[in-house]
Amino acid sequence: MLNWITNYVRPRINSMLGRREVPENLWIKCPETGDMVFHKDLESNKWVIPASGYHMKMPAKARLADLFDNGEYESLPQPKVAQDPLKFRDSKKYSDRLRDSRLKTEQEDTILAGLGKVQGLKLVAVVHEFNFIGGSLGIAAGEAIVKAFERATSEKCPLVMFPASGGARMQEGILSLMQLPRTTVAVDLLKESGQPYVVVLTNPTTGGVTASYAMLGDIHLAEPGAEIGFAGKRVIEQTLREKLPEGFQTSEYLLEHGMVDMVVKRHDIPETLARVLKILTKKPVSAANDVTRGAIALAASA
Repeated sequence: MLNWITNYVRPRINSMLGRREVPENLWIKCPETGDMVFHKDLESNKWVIPASGYHMKMPAKARLADLFDNGEYESLPQPKVAQDPLKFRDSKKYSDRLRDSRLKTEQEDTILAGLGKVQGLKLVAVVHEFNFIGGSLGIAAGEAIVKAFERATSEKCPLVMFPASGGARMQEGILSLMQLPRTTVAVDLLKESGQPYVVVLTNPTTGGVTASYAMLGDIHLAEPGAEIGFAGKRVIEQTLREKLPEGFQTSEYLLEHGMVDMVVKRHDIPETLARVLKILTKKPVSAANDVTRGAIALAASA
């Protein structure tokens, strides 16, 4: 009955009265303050709430376009892999979940990678799309990450990783877990070639992704307020039967305890990355401002 009213009766009434449906995502609610922000204002501010500074999840395509100079970069190809190898089904077929995520994100899978320049420095960037099954790591994502590392190695340039993931993709079972050692080996090969590997931790970075390539960077930056950890806070509290500290698993908490090197606002990430990587690759660096002096000290000590 409810579906019939929603799908048939309401549209008929709206058409008779000349009313238009308002898109559900026209206004975005700030998780921190509850304030409503116009979608276009949020997008133009790099998906950061203007008033509170809360960092919302940024789409992978927008992240790459914002990172590279003039938004120009070469998209790295998506490797072809086996689809739904376990014929998995829970409340929904895995093949249907893949189809729905591809329609929603217009991506083949979780990972997007690009080769371009950031303030004139050539690098490969790899970004998770959280809206694709929670940014989970499966066969396709693992293969895309490995190929991106191989491209950075062949191009003799740094690689920057932007993880945003709930962890390994359960619908692919052990095949998903196999991507942890595969991506770890890819990181080692890049480092053996003498190229830097920098990770920018975003919200959230958890599970098997944290247990592999997300915590293997030469330097770890993090966006403000990002949740970073392996198991969730509630799981840890239930296991230990203790209340965890305020702000546990946030970027700021990890910075204070030595697991993150620097917390950087999204607007400052391209400039900070460029300065850090130029120092690590022994390239000329222009005069620093207050925002990036910390980045220079960090790279110099790496």
